[in-house]
Parts: sequence; C-alpha cells; structure tokens
Amino acid sequence: MNSGLKTALVVLGIIVLIGAGIGSWVIGQYNKAISMDEQVKAQWAQVDNQLKRRYDLIPNLVETVKGYATHEKEVFENIAQARTQYFQAKTPAEKIQASQQLEGVLSRLLVLRESYPQLKASESFLKLQDSLEGTENRISVERKRYNEDVQTLNSYRRTFAGRFIAALAGVGEAKYFETPAAEREAPKVKF
Repeated sequence: MNSGLKTALVVLGIIVLIGAGIGSWVIGQYNKAISMDEQVKAQWAQVDNQLKRRYDLIPNLVETVKGYATHEKEVFENIAQARTQYFQAKTPAEKIQASQQLEGVLSRLLVLRESYPQLKASESFLKLQDSLEGTENRISVERKRYNEDVQTLNSYRRTFAGRFIAALAGVGEAKYFETPAAEREAPKVKF
C-alpha cells in the first residue's frame, strides 16, 4: 500500500471518529432535551393532580359555608366561575391563571369564618379547612418542583448548544407557575 493511500485512510478514519463523536454528542443532547421536556410535563401533571384535589374539596367547603352565610352569594358565584374556568382550561398557562383567580376568591371564603362564629365552631367546616390546608401545602411543594424543572429546561434552552438542540427536538420554553401579584403584598392587619 502506498503512503498516500495510508495517509488518506488515516485522515478518513479520524474524520469518521470525529463525526461519530459529534453525532453521539448531538443524540445525547437531543435525548436530554426531550427528557427535560417530559420531566416538566410530568411535574405539571403532579401540580394538576393537586389542583384537581383542591377543586374537588371546594364544593363541600362551599356547601358547608352556604348553610351559615346564605347572603354571601358573590363569593360563591366567583368560586363556581373559577372552578369552571379551571376545568375548561386546555393548557398549563390557562390552568395556572384559573388557579390564581381561585386562590384570591378562596381566601375571601375562608375570611367569612370570622364573620360567622357558628361556622368557626362547625366540625365539618374545620375538617374541610384542614383538608384544604393540607392540599394547599401539597400544591406549594408540587409548584416548587415544577418551577425547578422549568428552570432546568429553560436554562438548558438558553445555552449555546441547547438552543439549537431544543429547536431540533421541538422543545419550547416552559412557563413558570408564579404567585399572583395580589398575593405578593403583605396583608394589612388592623386592631
């Protein structure tokens, strides 16, 4: 074999190895982008599960409060509207918005207990309130996990290579589950 042919084969071998290495890296990064996207979707499903649990508890809570506070019609209508919007929402962003609307109305419902001492003493109301509090804690944990996964995915998408790989994999930016502006303000307490 002549030396020119040997050199060409060595160069070709090196090019093939480099190409195989780059191809393996691209495939690995592609799979990583898909995996992160699926993790965000799976974590959203957990948030959605806990939100559904909240929405399943609310009708019982509303019925209990209605027995004591029959003239608080607006609060009950707003809760029903927020619940309907949540179940009609198609995307996580729409569900987040409906959930945030409900959080404000729900806090108004729970404030009613101060106006109705007999409601405060109701065993069924207290049990429902405890269940709702537990559910809110679960939602908080799942929201945190979801936002951590969103951060991981979005950070990857902002890297030089991640931008191209995510576009190649069809992985878009994920939306954070943020606290509504109204809930960021400290409540005012008056004595």
